[in-house]
Order: sequence, then structure tokens, then C-alpha cells
Amino acid sequence: MFTNRAKTVPEYLAGLPADRRKLVSATRALVRKHLPKGYKEEIGWGAITWVVPLSKFPDTYNKQPLCYVALAAQKRYVSLYLMMAYGNPKQYAWLKDQFKQAGQKMDMGKSCLHFNSLDDIPVDAVAKLIGSHTPAQWIAIYQKSRKKR
Repeated sequence: MFTNRAKTVPEYLAGLPADRRKLVSATRALVRKHLPKGYKEEIGWGAITWVVPLSKFPDTYNKQPLCYVALAAQKRYVSLYLMMAYGNPKQYAWLKDQFKQAGQKMDMGKSCLHFNSLDDIPVDAVAKLIGSHTPAQWIAIYQKSRKKR
């Protein structure tokens, strides 16, 4: 998914240019502040990820920890992967509306919100999304989605 080969979060941050490290560190602090208890921060897929550890939920389709949020420095921007918005059209629409109300342009792929500064995003809305699901709730959403297949 990403080209970063870091094995730890400090190694990931140390490998970034100073401007990207500052933004990634500030975004990481935002995530950590609003993330419900029970998620684990680690490096996964070449990004900083917050996951439901396999020790709590090993039954994933790919045998990898269940990702909830991920953060990666890209060439032209930082990406914050908000899996809850990707998996829930209502939350995606809500986030889009929050951008509109804030007078900001939403630059988002399926789950990845792209930005060059925290001033580019409605921080309170993003924080609310990040805090919206406990690990148990996220597992239940995941299990329900897998039953549909």
C-alpha cells in the first residue's frame, strides 16, 4: 500500500522530512486524543495504524489486525484513512457536510482524507468521527459487513 519500510512509529516519524513529520505528528496527536480505548497503535501496510489487535479479534479475512484509522505521509499531502467513513455512507455524508459548513473543500478518496495542514480540515468533525466507535462496535460492524458477502 505504501512505500515506507519503518517497523516502529518513531522510526516512521524519523524517516520523514521535517515539514511532513510536523504535520504527521500533529495529526497523530489528534487521533490519539480522540481514539476510544482498546485500539493499538502500530505500523501496518507502511503507515501508522490504529487497529483492533489480533489478540482481541483474530478472525479477520486477511489475518491482519482490523484497521480503524491509518495515517501516512504521501508525496504531496498527508492521508488520514477514516475507515468508519468508508464503511458508513451516513458518516461519509455527515463529514462531507461538515466540510461544507466549515467552508472547506473535502479531498477524500474512498477512505483517505488528503490535506497539507490541519487548517485544511474541520478538526472537530474529524475528531468526532475518530471517537465514534469503540473496538467492540467496530468489530460488530466488521462482522456484519462480512455476513453480507
